[in-house]
Formats: sequence, C-alpha cells, structure tokens
Amino acid sequence: MSVWRPRINGMADTRENQLTQSNGSVRVEIFEQAYNLRGSDPEYINRLAEYVDTKIRQVAQQASTVDATRLAVLAALNIADEFLVLKKKYDSVSGELNQRTSHLEGALDEILAESRMVG
Repeated sequence: MSVWRPRINGMADTRENQLTQSNGSVRVEIFEQAYNLRGSDPEYINRLAEYVDTKIRQVAQQASTVDATRLAVLAALNIADEFLVLKKKYDSVSGELNQRTSHLEGALDEILAESRMVG
C-alpha cells in the first residue's frame, strides 16, 4: 500500500508548497474527494485528513461495499472506537493520579502539622 500524501492544488504536499490558500483554507483530499478546510494549523489539518483517508482506505480493503458514504461511516465508527478506548484509559489514569495526589496531599498536611507542633 502506498503512502497517501494530501494534495494541494493538484500537487503532493511538501514543505516548499504553500499549505494555505489565499482565503486561509487548506485544500486536502480524502478518499478522492477534495475539501477546503479552515483551521489555525494547516499541517495539523493535513495530518487529520491523512488519518481519515487512511482509515477509509483500510475499511474499503475489508468491506464488500464501494459506497463512499458507507465506508466513511464505518471509518468513523472505527475512529470513534479508538477514541473511546483511549478515553477510558485516560479516565482511568487520571482517576489514579487524582487519588495519589489526594493521598500525598494528606500525608504532606500531616507532616506540616506535626512540624508546627514540634517547631
């Protein structure tokens, strides 16, 4: 499988190419469809478009349909699944860190209170 590169004005994106058009939008292609997207970071927009394009192409290789809308929905479900799995991990780690922080804060308060009594 070849590496997909976002195309801007019909040319593969390189550092030398201008990422934004005169109106501030970024032209990208996702699954052979051109889109003009706006955002504050053109390189990030290109990365997002490349990621979505890759996901759609992966689904297209495995699915029996060629309908672009169905492929986009299936790719969106895959991306949503990735997001929810990562969110669950984040929430778990965040909860653990909050518990540890509370425990350490309590221990520090005890030590400071004891030092005030002694000192």
